[in-house]
Amino acid sequence: MTSHQDYIGRTETREDRLDPRLVEGLAATLDHDLPKDEIPPLWHWMLFQDWRRPEGIGPDGHPRRGGFLPPVHDLPRRMWAGGRLQFTSNGLRADDVVRRRSTIKSVSEKSGGSGRLVFVTVQHEIGGPAGPVLHEEQDIVYRGAEGAAVRTGEPAPDFAADSRIELMPDSLMLFRYSALTGNGHRIHYDQPYAMGEEGYPGLVVHGPLQATFLAQAILDAAPGLRLVRFAFRGRRPAFAGNPLTVLVRVEGDQAVAETRDGSGATCMQAEAVLG
Repeated sequence: MTSHQDYIGRTETREDRLDPRLVEGLAATLDHDLPKDEIPPLWHWMLFQDWRRPEGIGPDGHPRRGGFLPPVHDLPRRMWAGGRLQFTSNGLRADDVVRRRSTIKSVSEKSGGSGRLVFVTVQHEIGGPAGPVLHEEQDIVYRGAEGAAVRTGEPAPDFAADSRIELMPDSLMLFRYSALTGNGHRIHYDQPYAMGEEGYPGLVVHGPLQATFLAQAILDAAPGLRLVRFAFRGRRPAFAGNPLTVLVRVEGDQAVAETRDGSGATCMQAEAVLG
């Protein structure tokens, strides 16, 4: 019988093209100017989508378990918990052919307030026509269906922000981001499923979408600088139709940022090195 640990070291290589229509679509979705040169950081998450025929889709909208990632059949909930990225001086442009080599770096088990958890860290090396573009590690967590989907959040401590942005993610934004990234997880666009099956109070704002807000807010607060390193970690879900505040503080070549929901609780935290 194959153990989850047997998946450590497994590799996969894929190639894709950065279709200009994707770039146009994400710029419109984020209310961002259309990039004239390199795409902004984290927009590469539109690449390497995994589209399956209906029989290959699980009840949550994700591809059925198996394939490259460990199947973890006994834990039905899967989400992207955080990650770390290191950027080179090379960027990606519309129409670029992009290659990604993925490696399963680690698989570990823990027990939390919601029961047993399995964490899988996947390492990606991404390159474009000019050479290496970025090194990325993604943390994926599997959990059971028992326990509350989201706990009551406590207001976070004061944050001495240099920049504060007020957002209102809505169901249209979440639907468009899901389509642009090929993310079929139903918690982001199917409200009856999100509430009835997974126990959330509404549609869940994508973690990668929040991370994209944070990365852009850091760059906007540090004009003339670029991201060298960026790390993010989800603390609690954010929901469509609820205000989301992005807070940023820059100190020299370091930055910290977080999103907070309408109750003042922290949803996602990020830190960055600028250069």
